[in-house]
Amino acid sequence: MTTTASPSPHSSHLSPAFPGRAPWGTASKLRAWQQAAMEEYLQAQPRDFLAVATPGAGKTTFALTLASWLLHHRVVQQVTVVAPTEHLKTQWADAAARIGIKLDPDYSAGPVGREYHGVAVTYAGVGVRPMLHRNRCEQRKTLVILDEIHHAGDSRSWGEACLEAFEPATRRLALTGTPFRSDTNPIPFVAYAEGNDGIRRSVADYTYGYGNALADGVVRPVIFLSYSGSMRWRTKAGDEVAARLGEPMTKDATSQAWRTALDPKGEWMPAVLGAADRRLTEVRRAVPDAGGLVIASDQESARAYARLIREITGDAATLVLSDDGGASRRIEDFRESRDRWLVAVRMVSEGVDVPRLAVGVYATTISTPLFFAQAVGRFVRSRRRGETASVFLPTIPSLLGFAHELELERDHVLDKPKRDGEEDPYGPEADLLEEAERQQDEPDGEQDQLPFEALESEAVFDRVMYDGAEFGMQAHPGSDEEQDYLGIPGLLEPDQVSLLLRKRQARQIAHSRRKPDEEADLLELPAERRPVMSHKEMLELRRELNSLVGAYAHQSGKPHGVIHTELRRACGGPPTAEATAGQLRQRVAKVKEWATRMR
Repeated sequence: MTTTASPSPHSSHLSPAFPGRAPWGTASKLRAWQQAAMEEYLQAQPRDFLAVATPGAGKTTFALTLASWLLHHRVVQQVTVVAPTEHLKTQWADAAARIGIKLDPDYSAGPVGREYHGVAVTYAGVGVRPMLHRNRCEQRKTLVILDEIHHAGDSRSWGEACLEAFEPATRRLALTGTPFRSDTNPIPFVAYAEGNDGIRRSVADYTYGYGNALADGVVRPVIFLSYSGSMRWRTKAGDEVAARLGEPMTKDATSQAWRTALDPKGEWMPAVLGAADRRLTEVRRAVPDAGGLVIASDQESARAYARLIREITGDAATLVLSDDGGASRRIEDFRESRDRWLVAVRMVSEGVDVPRLAVGVYATTISTPLFFAQAVGRFVRSRRRGETASVFLPTIPSLLGFAHELELERDHVLDKPKRDGEEDPYGPEADLLEEAERQQDEPDGEQDQLPFEALESEAVFDRVMYDGAEFGMQAHPGSDEEQDYLGIPGLLEPDQVSLLLRKRQARQIAHSRRKPDEEADLLELPAERRPVMSHKEMLELRRELNSLVGAYAHQSGKPHGVIHTELRRACGGPPTAEATAGQLRQRVAKVKEWATRMR
């Protein structure tokens, strides 16, 4: 049996996870919610305690302060931290070391070194050797900190392993940044209560929601910038389909339009990345080290997005592709640098502490509320008063719904009722848990989606969502109207953001009303002044144009998307889906002219 040193009651070097905070004993320097949670815990002295605190609020501070108290008072003799990823377990060990608690992040088996107070491991590691950790809990009084506890489901391998490994633990502290709901897969060591509707919901011992954190200035307010646009793709049957993001369509069509938008070979992603970079430039005027994060669906897309950022900015982006030692080092290097952009697959969507991230691009097709909230959580950690976060989204109804319900989702999602005949929007957590358990080399489900070929995508600035309200009219990328919203100062009080957005919207509407019809395209005209033309006539014009573009593509060898882009450059105007009848006829004439010249 090994012995461990006592943690130092004070530390002169605190990690960035402890800004201006000190270990227990100087509680006045804890945030109010952390002190309140500590007092509640110390009064109850429970074996199990579930703390729900919005991302960026300081769960690590609370947990390690509590661990320090329990070790100092000999309630426990050692600590085990269980984290979702390799990077996070290292992050926990680094944060603990700076307040005098030494955790071994490289532990795999055998006795723990005498210099350590415990270990930091992953859920996957526990899943491989649950009895190893059970024996450690049986030999010495142990505090187990289960970080992002929603990753452990009772009927799944990680949940079963956690039950087996930590059932003998003296104390168990469960943490999550997002209230979760697992009606059919109870999470280990979490209490459930059945409501009047018969649905069991997890019961937190202490909750600190996004709304409270925002009011306290602990987290940043989030500005969501939504981009729509016309998409065109070819189905497996060879049919070409054109649609516009945000329009009502089937689930499969929405999925294919979404994937077409995220295709790095189209025009949607370059336009949105360019807009996000302009927003980052504006934010950096007030916050010089502000950084941006692109969350990609897969490694191939991540590499392509990094190349696009290099073309747009002239600077290389930090690329993180997998959860290994090298990835952790790259994230840490980015964290400490002043580099502009980080591009990563899903691994950095949860728990990774890079407080300078202020601008995000949601470039993944994952559409669960849990993943969305965790992704947005990467941008909300506040360092000083007045900072804002900006997240760029495709105009996908489910994502817009999550954005509107950000505060509600984090505070009250467990009480959200399921309406009769309506699919529960908060039910897909089981899929996310399965994804979290999946090995790096396992398929991610993309092959289960209907096969298609992305042909063309064009972006249109759609709207801004902030504090439950919507602002702005549609505008073209690069236009003054779009820049009005991208250029909002990066350091403003929340009420100033709302006031400025209202002023920008009023200016945009006034400008559109003053512009002569003959100088405006369809997007720039108020609805009451747009020309009336039957849907059938517009459909025939688009079909004629697409047919001529197809013939010219065969003749010239150029891709369809390239030809459509050249037509827009030659004739002006918006994407095909938003073009007026006159603009479509002008393009028809132009492509006929080009085809004639080649004969």
